Formats: sequence, structure tokens, C-alpha cells
Amino acid sequence: MVKKVGIGLLGLGTVGSGVYRILTERGKTLTQRAGVDVEVKGILVRNPAAGRRVTVEGGLLTTDPERILNNPDISIVVEVLGGEEPARTYIERALRAGKTVATANKEVIAKHGVELLGLAREQKVDLLFEASVAGGIPLLRPLQESLAGEDVEAVYGIVNGTTNYMLTAMDKEGLDFAEVLAAAQRKGYAEADPTADIAGHDAARKLAILASIAFNTQVPIDKVYCSGIEEITAADIAGARELGYVIKLLAIARRVEEGIEVRVHPALLPQGHPLSTVDGVYNAVMVQGWAVGTLMFYGAGAGQMPTGSAVVGDIIAAAKNLFSGLRGQPRVGFAPGVPVIPLEEVETRYYLRLRVVPEPGVLGVVTRLCSQEGVELVSLDIKNWGQDSANLIIRTQRVKEKAFRGALAALRKEARVHEVESYIRLEGED
Repeated sequence: MVKKVGIGLLGLGTVGSGVYRILTERGKTLTQRAGVDVEVKGILVRNPAAGRRVTVEGGLLTTDPERILNNPDISIVVEVLGGEEPARTYIERALRAGKTVATANKEVIAKHGVELLGLAREQKVDLLFEASVAGGIPLLRPLQESLAGEDVEAVYGIVNGTTNYMLTAMDKEGLDFAEVLAAAQRKGYAEADPTADIAGHDAARKLAILASIAFNTQVPIDKVYCSGIEEITAADIAGARELGYVIKLLAIARRVEEGIEVRVHPALLPQGHPLSTVDGVYNAVMVQGWAVGTLMFYGAGAGQMPTGSAVVGDIIAAAKNLFSGLRGQPRVGFAPGVPVIPLEEVETRYYLRLRVVPEPGVLGVVTRLCSQEGVELVSLDIKNWGQDSANLIIRTQRVKEKAFRGALAALRKEARVHEVESYIRLEGED
């Protein structure tokens, strides 16, 4: 027998419109697959008269959150407002009212996931957030269910479509940063204020959630090292290509002996690496397990319908739990206990570009300064030897961040080094 469940939407923007379309245009298919008849009972909006991407019955729209949060006919609240507030408050109130919540809100989950999951357990309801990390890519549920018996060693990948579009355009079209940012904004891939994307904050929030799920431990957002793509230049892109690399903004979480490392930053990847061919606005995440080896999840990481699909997946899972009596039994708890390794203790390799005085002995000086700080070099190439300066392109062995920082400081003090023009981490060659 088909069972009915009432849904309340908080928000009807890009993602909310996708959720509404799927629920109304594919409702029959959902009922056949899940045995649940999902009915939207109310939608919270700022302005009922505003133009929308979908046609909605006027009686469903409201500016009063109480019509959603206190409606006894609504069992599942779908939060797709975005931003920290009032979304966090509405999620908390819905949970306290005994309603299950599905959300795509990475900021709220990254900052408040621990307390909200605890509240959901207390209230014996569900808090689901598959869409908060990789849009339409099924990722969190496979980690929690299909890979429940796996000892995950690392998760890493491309989780921000805006920056990936920009780096791809810089690589394929030879454009500089300002040009590709303007193009991304014209096409709607970047916001008017693109800081959250280009500075890496969006990817860092997603990584905090992803690492917490993968390692079943609490990863506070303020423990995630974050560096964006603002300093990446056309020269960096060209230099990487010449050496056989591409530059991507990577989100990396890895289990090491001392704990886990979590970091977001631009990185050089070998051109043969699976992530190197993930272009445009697409996302991809690699999961490395002790038994299963390496898996790759690839697809649309954002957008109306892909993200809406992930939210609807959570709605169906929540409805099944509701009718089977399994609500309030989360598979993860963001448990405390595993330390996050400080960045200065993280080991990686580096690409380094210097502008130096073009005179005999400068290579020896650079090599000696690096070695004194414990930084050993894999290669050192001379480029653009001119009358006043030359470029040195360096690749290092694996080294701790603090040692590399020491080498940078020494190089910047050296009179024969005009400038440290760029340094970028190297990944994918271990």
C-alpha cells in the first residue's frame, strides 16, 4: 500500500526549484520505486510574487516559516535556502518539532553538523545532507553504506565547479585570471562576489563534511587549511603544462599515523592522473580504501537538477525510514577523537619558480639554501636566461611544510634571488 508523506520546502531558488520539479514531474516514478507518495504541503519564499523557474500553486507559497515548521501535516522539511542563517535556526526548530530534515546546506553542516546530528538523535529523527558536498554525485551515502566495511585511507578531488571552470579555461584558452573570472560571472558559474569559490572556502566546507563522514570523526571547519586560486597566473599554467602537469584546486583528506590531514589548495597533477581530465564545471572525488583500492565518483557537482536529484534521494530515504520505524539511527556521528594534523607537519612535494641573477654559481646557492632547511630537490631547470635575470624551475622531494617554509624564507633573503614568483604543491605522484 502506498503511504503518503507531507513535504515542506524552505526556499525555492535554484536547488529548491529542482527539487519541486522532480517531486511534481516525476512523482509517479518516485511512488513506484519507493512506495511513497510525496506531497509538497508548503513552500517558504521571500516574495510570493517574484518570477520563478517553476510554476507553483499560489496557495503553497508562504512568507511565514511557522506554516512549515509547525504544520502537523509536514513530516519532512527540506532546507534549500543556503547561507548560515536563518537556515541553521530553521533546521534546529524542525528537528525539535520532530520533523526529519534534508538539506543541501554545506555551510550549516560544516559549522554545525555535530550539534544538529546530536539533536536529531535526541529527537529520534533524521538529518540528511547528501547534496551538501558534491551536488548530484552520490558520495556520502556510498561512504556510509556501500563502503561501511572499508577502512578509508584518503578522499580527495575537485569539489568546486567555479574554480575548475576557471582553471580549465586558463589552461585550454590561455586566458589570465581576471578574464576567466569575468567570463565565469557572465555565464552564471561565479557569483558577483566570488570569494567563497575562488578563495577555497566552499571547497573547505565540503571537505570538512566529506572527511567527517569518511573517517567517522569530527573535522572542524577551522582545522581545514584553505588556499584559493587567486594567485594562479597564466605563467603557472604554462609552466605546469611544459612539465607535463595541470593545475587543479584540490580538496584532500588523508589518514596518517598521527591523525588526519585536511587541506584545500591548488596543486599540480600529472597529465595522466584521472583528475587531470576533469574539466569545466564538473566535479570528481577519489576514495582510497584499504581493501577496495581506489574508486572515482564523477559528475555534475552543482546545478538545479543534479543537486535537486540528490536532495530528492534524501527525501525518499527519509520517507522510507519514517514508515519503517528507523528514524533517528544515523550511520555516522562526527565522533571526536582523531586529531587533525597541523599544516606545518604535513608532507608533500612542491613546484617552485624563482627569478634569479643570471650568473655562475646561482644554482649551487639555491641548492645549498634549500638543503640547509632539509629540502631536497628532484629537478632544477633554467629557463629564460637573460641579461638581467633567469627563471629557475624546481621540483622537490617530499618535505614537511615547516621545512619548505624555512627554505622559502632563506631564498627570499638571498641577494641573488630577485623573487620567489610562485610555489604550488605537487600531488598524484606518490
